[in-house]
Amino acid sequence: MQRLLLLCGLVLLTACTGIPEGVEPIDDFELQRYLGRWYEIARLDHSFERGLSRVTAEYSLRDDGGVRVVNRGYNEQKGAWQDAEGKAYLVGAPNVGHLKVSFFGPFYGSYIIFELDDDYRYSMISGPDRSYLWLLSRTPTVPDGVKQRFVSRAAALGFDTGALIFVDQSQTR
Repeated sequence: MQRLLLLCGLVLLTACTGIPEGVEPIDDFELQRYLGRWYEIARLDHSFERGLSRVTAEYSLRDDGGVRVVNRGYNEQKGAWQDAEGKAYLVGAPNVGHLKVSFFGPFYGSYIIFELDDDYRYSMISGPDRSYLWLLSRTPTVPDGVKQRFVSRAAALGFDTGALIFVDQSQTR
């Protein structure tokens, strides 16, 4: 029975760091260039971000070689900022854009960078399944062409682009 429970636990943890079929992480990733502030341009809705605007993600190196992740967003209803701090680690080779991220103790979820422009200005990210999707940018706004490319690429990969939320980044500091 203990072996079965251990096996089930390992399967669940692996599934959370899995990759949706057809989504491929980039293979020319440079973590050092990815660090810094990113603005959330679009996302699929999840309870942990529901109602937030002006969302940013800040990535910096941790002493253990991982990445410190600080997500921040403004909750208009509460009139307050909300912060969440987590940690991330590369899953495989250091040049592959596949990380596992945790905000809740030992539980990790996939962070798959499936598109990143050459200058690290825009990033398209998936989670472990097609219910997680983000478009991040180094600036609070992006040209319409970038949004259109994101929506087209995400639709081609089977994401529900009709459910996308385009994040209000006005008044971002």
